[in-house]
Amino acid sequence: MSAILAIVKMLIAYALIIPQIINPFFYVPIGQEKYFEDWSADMEYTQDYAANLEKSPDKDFVVLNLADIQLSENEQFDTLGKESFDMITALIEDTQPDLITLSGDNAWGTITYDELVKFIDSFDIPWAPVMGNHDGQGCVSEFWCAYLFAEAENCLFKFGPKDMGYGNYVINITENGRIIHTFYMMDTHSNRDYTVGESTWNDYDHLWENQMEWYEWAVKGTNAIAGRNVESTVVIHIPVYEVKEVYNNNYNQENDKFTGIYALGAFGATHELPCPGGLNNGFLDLVVELGSTKNIIFGHDHVNSSSVVVDGVRLTYGLKLGKGCYYEDGMMGGTTLTINSFGKVATEHHYYG
Repeated sequence: MSAILAIVKMLIAYALIIPQIINPFFYVPIGQEKYFEDWSADMEYTQDYAANLEKSPDKDFVVLNLADIQLSENEQFDTLGKESFDMITALIEDTQPDLITLSGDNAWGTITYDELVKFIDSFDIPWAPVMGNHDGQGCVSEFWCAYLFAEAENCLFKFGPKDMGYGNYVINITENGRIIHTFYMMDTHSNRDYTVGESTWNDYDHLWENQMEWYEWAVKGTNAIAGRNVESTVVIHIPVYEVKEVYNNNYNQENDKFTGIYALGAFGATHELPCPGGLNNGFLDLVVELGSTKNIIFGHDHVNSSSVVVDGVRLTYGLKLGKGCYYEDGMMGGTTLTINSFGKVATEHHYYG
């Protein structure tokens, strides 16, 4: 009976979502380019380029990250859907976030994507997603998913510059109008072919060269406006390459701990081999060179929750939300980034299953 009820709910949901599916293609001129911005590195950076959220001086600013919710259509209308949404509700009630971020692989399926967007938006809290390698699969298109984000009332998502994927944008946290911390939200795409010499293989993608140029432009622009180096966080889906290198060389699997200099300040666990892009694109080197970003948070590998400092930058797997796709008991929940008035971040996992 429960299976039949789930099917009936799904059919009703499909019928109700038809206008939402055709809206970006029917009610507005066909063509995606109008949603993206023209960008070049010689453009002037202004503070209104970013979304600006004001922090109250008398309390810390709390950011709740949800990683890899990744419910399929069937899971959404089964008990897993309710469990995941209940977990989100509990996390929001317990952490009282000022901003919610989603670090990719948000959902599979047309109905599920629409349901997730409406659900997160219903809390009336600013929220900001990035795309994962599975976003857009099993539904209308990745563009359509981005359109849902951009149209949601409380969502800060912007399509961003064209030819960089879907959703590269900036969020400033301000106190008394002064920028104290900045979030750079970036799309790490899906898969790509790599070629080195005579070897060619397909592997996960990561940030492109023009995205890294955009990141450098935005960091330098933010610092120029603030008159100082503003501490920042990057939110992506696929981890930076160094996560795999540090794991391979400095992780004791028997004790579930990093070793040597990487043990200092590390927490969480790594229960599967990290899966970054196929080659090191040099993004962490750029981050270290610019000196702004001190935290990079990502998802992608569902049963990893490790957080480790590499070259002065904390690299953190956001705790997976719920049982969508694959999971491990005891490794689910959400991750908070708590920002004080100096723009410093304290990272903490909140385990809910």
